[in-house]
Amino acid sequence: MSSKLKVLQVIPRLGYGGAETGCYDLAHYLPENNCSSYIVTSGGELLKFVDQKKVKLIKLPVHSKNPILMIFNSIALIFIILFYNISIIHARSRAPAWSCLLATKITRRKFVTTFHGTYNFKNPIKKFYNSVMARSNLVIAGSNFIFSHINKNYSKYLNFQKKFLVIFRGINVDYFDPSKISEIEENNLISSWGVTRDKKLILMPGRLTAWKGQEVFIEALNLINKKLKYHHSFYAVILGDDQGRDVYTKKIKRLAEQYRLTSQLKFVEHCKNMPLAYKLSNLVVSASTEPEAFGRVAIEAQSMEKPIIASDIGGSNETIINNQTGFLFESNNPVSLSEKIIEVLNLDESRLKLIGTEGRKNIIKKFNVEKMCFSTYSEYKKLLN
Repeated sequence: MSSKLKVLQVIPRLGYGGAETGCYDLAHYLPENNCSSYIVTSGGELLKFVDQKKVKLIKLPVHSKNPILMIFNSIALIFIILFYNISIIHARSRAPAWSCLLATKITRRKFVTTFHGTYNFKNPIKKFYNSVMARSNLVIAGSNFIFSHINKNYSKYLNFQKKFLVIFRGINVDYFDPSKISEIEENNLISSWGVTRDKKLILMPGRLTAWKGQEVFIEALNLINKKLKYHHSFYAVILGDDQGRDVYTKKIKRLAEQYRLTSQLKFVEHCKNMPLAYKLSNLVVSASTEPEAFGRVAIEAQSMEKPIIASDIGGSNETIINNQTGFLFESNNPVSLSEKIIEVLNLDESRLKLIGTEGRKNIIKKFNVEKMCFSTYSEYKKLLN
């Protein structure tokens, strides 16, 4: 059976997000298990890292929500499915999923979807558009939180003929490994960020958008300074791209200036080596004001043996063992966040080391990319059988 398994994953763009890296990791795992692997995408930064001896790349405008292009994509996918004799089509986003649904109906192939987010809706039309992710033969939720969200909002699309389960996202723990970072790399990044080793560094990674909680973080830093009598005993780095949200970027930078944080708080747009960014930090914060479907920051920080403070909503409740591998604070509450940051900054080295060790154990056990890929591959085989 495995020798006949041919899997086509369809994703709008192959960038550095959770859905994209999951697609990339699985695409390279399948050939190692005697399966043929294909990706249809419109482009993306990860494309240059794809091993095209193992993975067949096909470019189509599957990022588009234009109905005409979606129909064109369906027709193109039908030809691809028939030409390569694809067994399973796995869609990882809504627009391409509609194209895949039509293509799989016509070709009578198995259809798989992964719910990577809550896909918020404010009207029946948007909910109907989202529902395509629950119309497949196998529906995969990236966390128990997403599983509950699907059950609550899309239950009428689930029936006994379909399989619906949770497969946690995973990360490459060999890549996010603190032992593989050199001191030279650390010194170079310290220099480029304009910080020094004599103060603790608080890192907040994530794209610059309101729901990621950068304003909450800045408010918390101001409260910490007031409580510590402005001793400026730490640096903070907000690491992320605004992806064109210039107004929001200006807003949070003005807020930092208002609280006189400009000498302490650094805004960094990009860091190609995220393990290095984590290694440099003493503490990592994820302050999302809306539930994270999964929350890669919490996973990556734990894998790098760093204490993580995250909002007590969404996926963080599943990925963090509170007070053991990290800490949860009351969502959208700067006071709660500031108190938790001060608490962690005051922990002794032995306690921090224990948190780091337990955090990495937690990720290796539950959120390893190998486990994610094996679980998905196993479900593919069950689906065909």
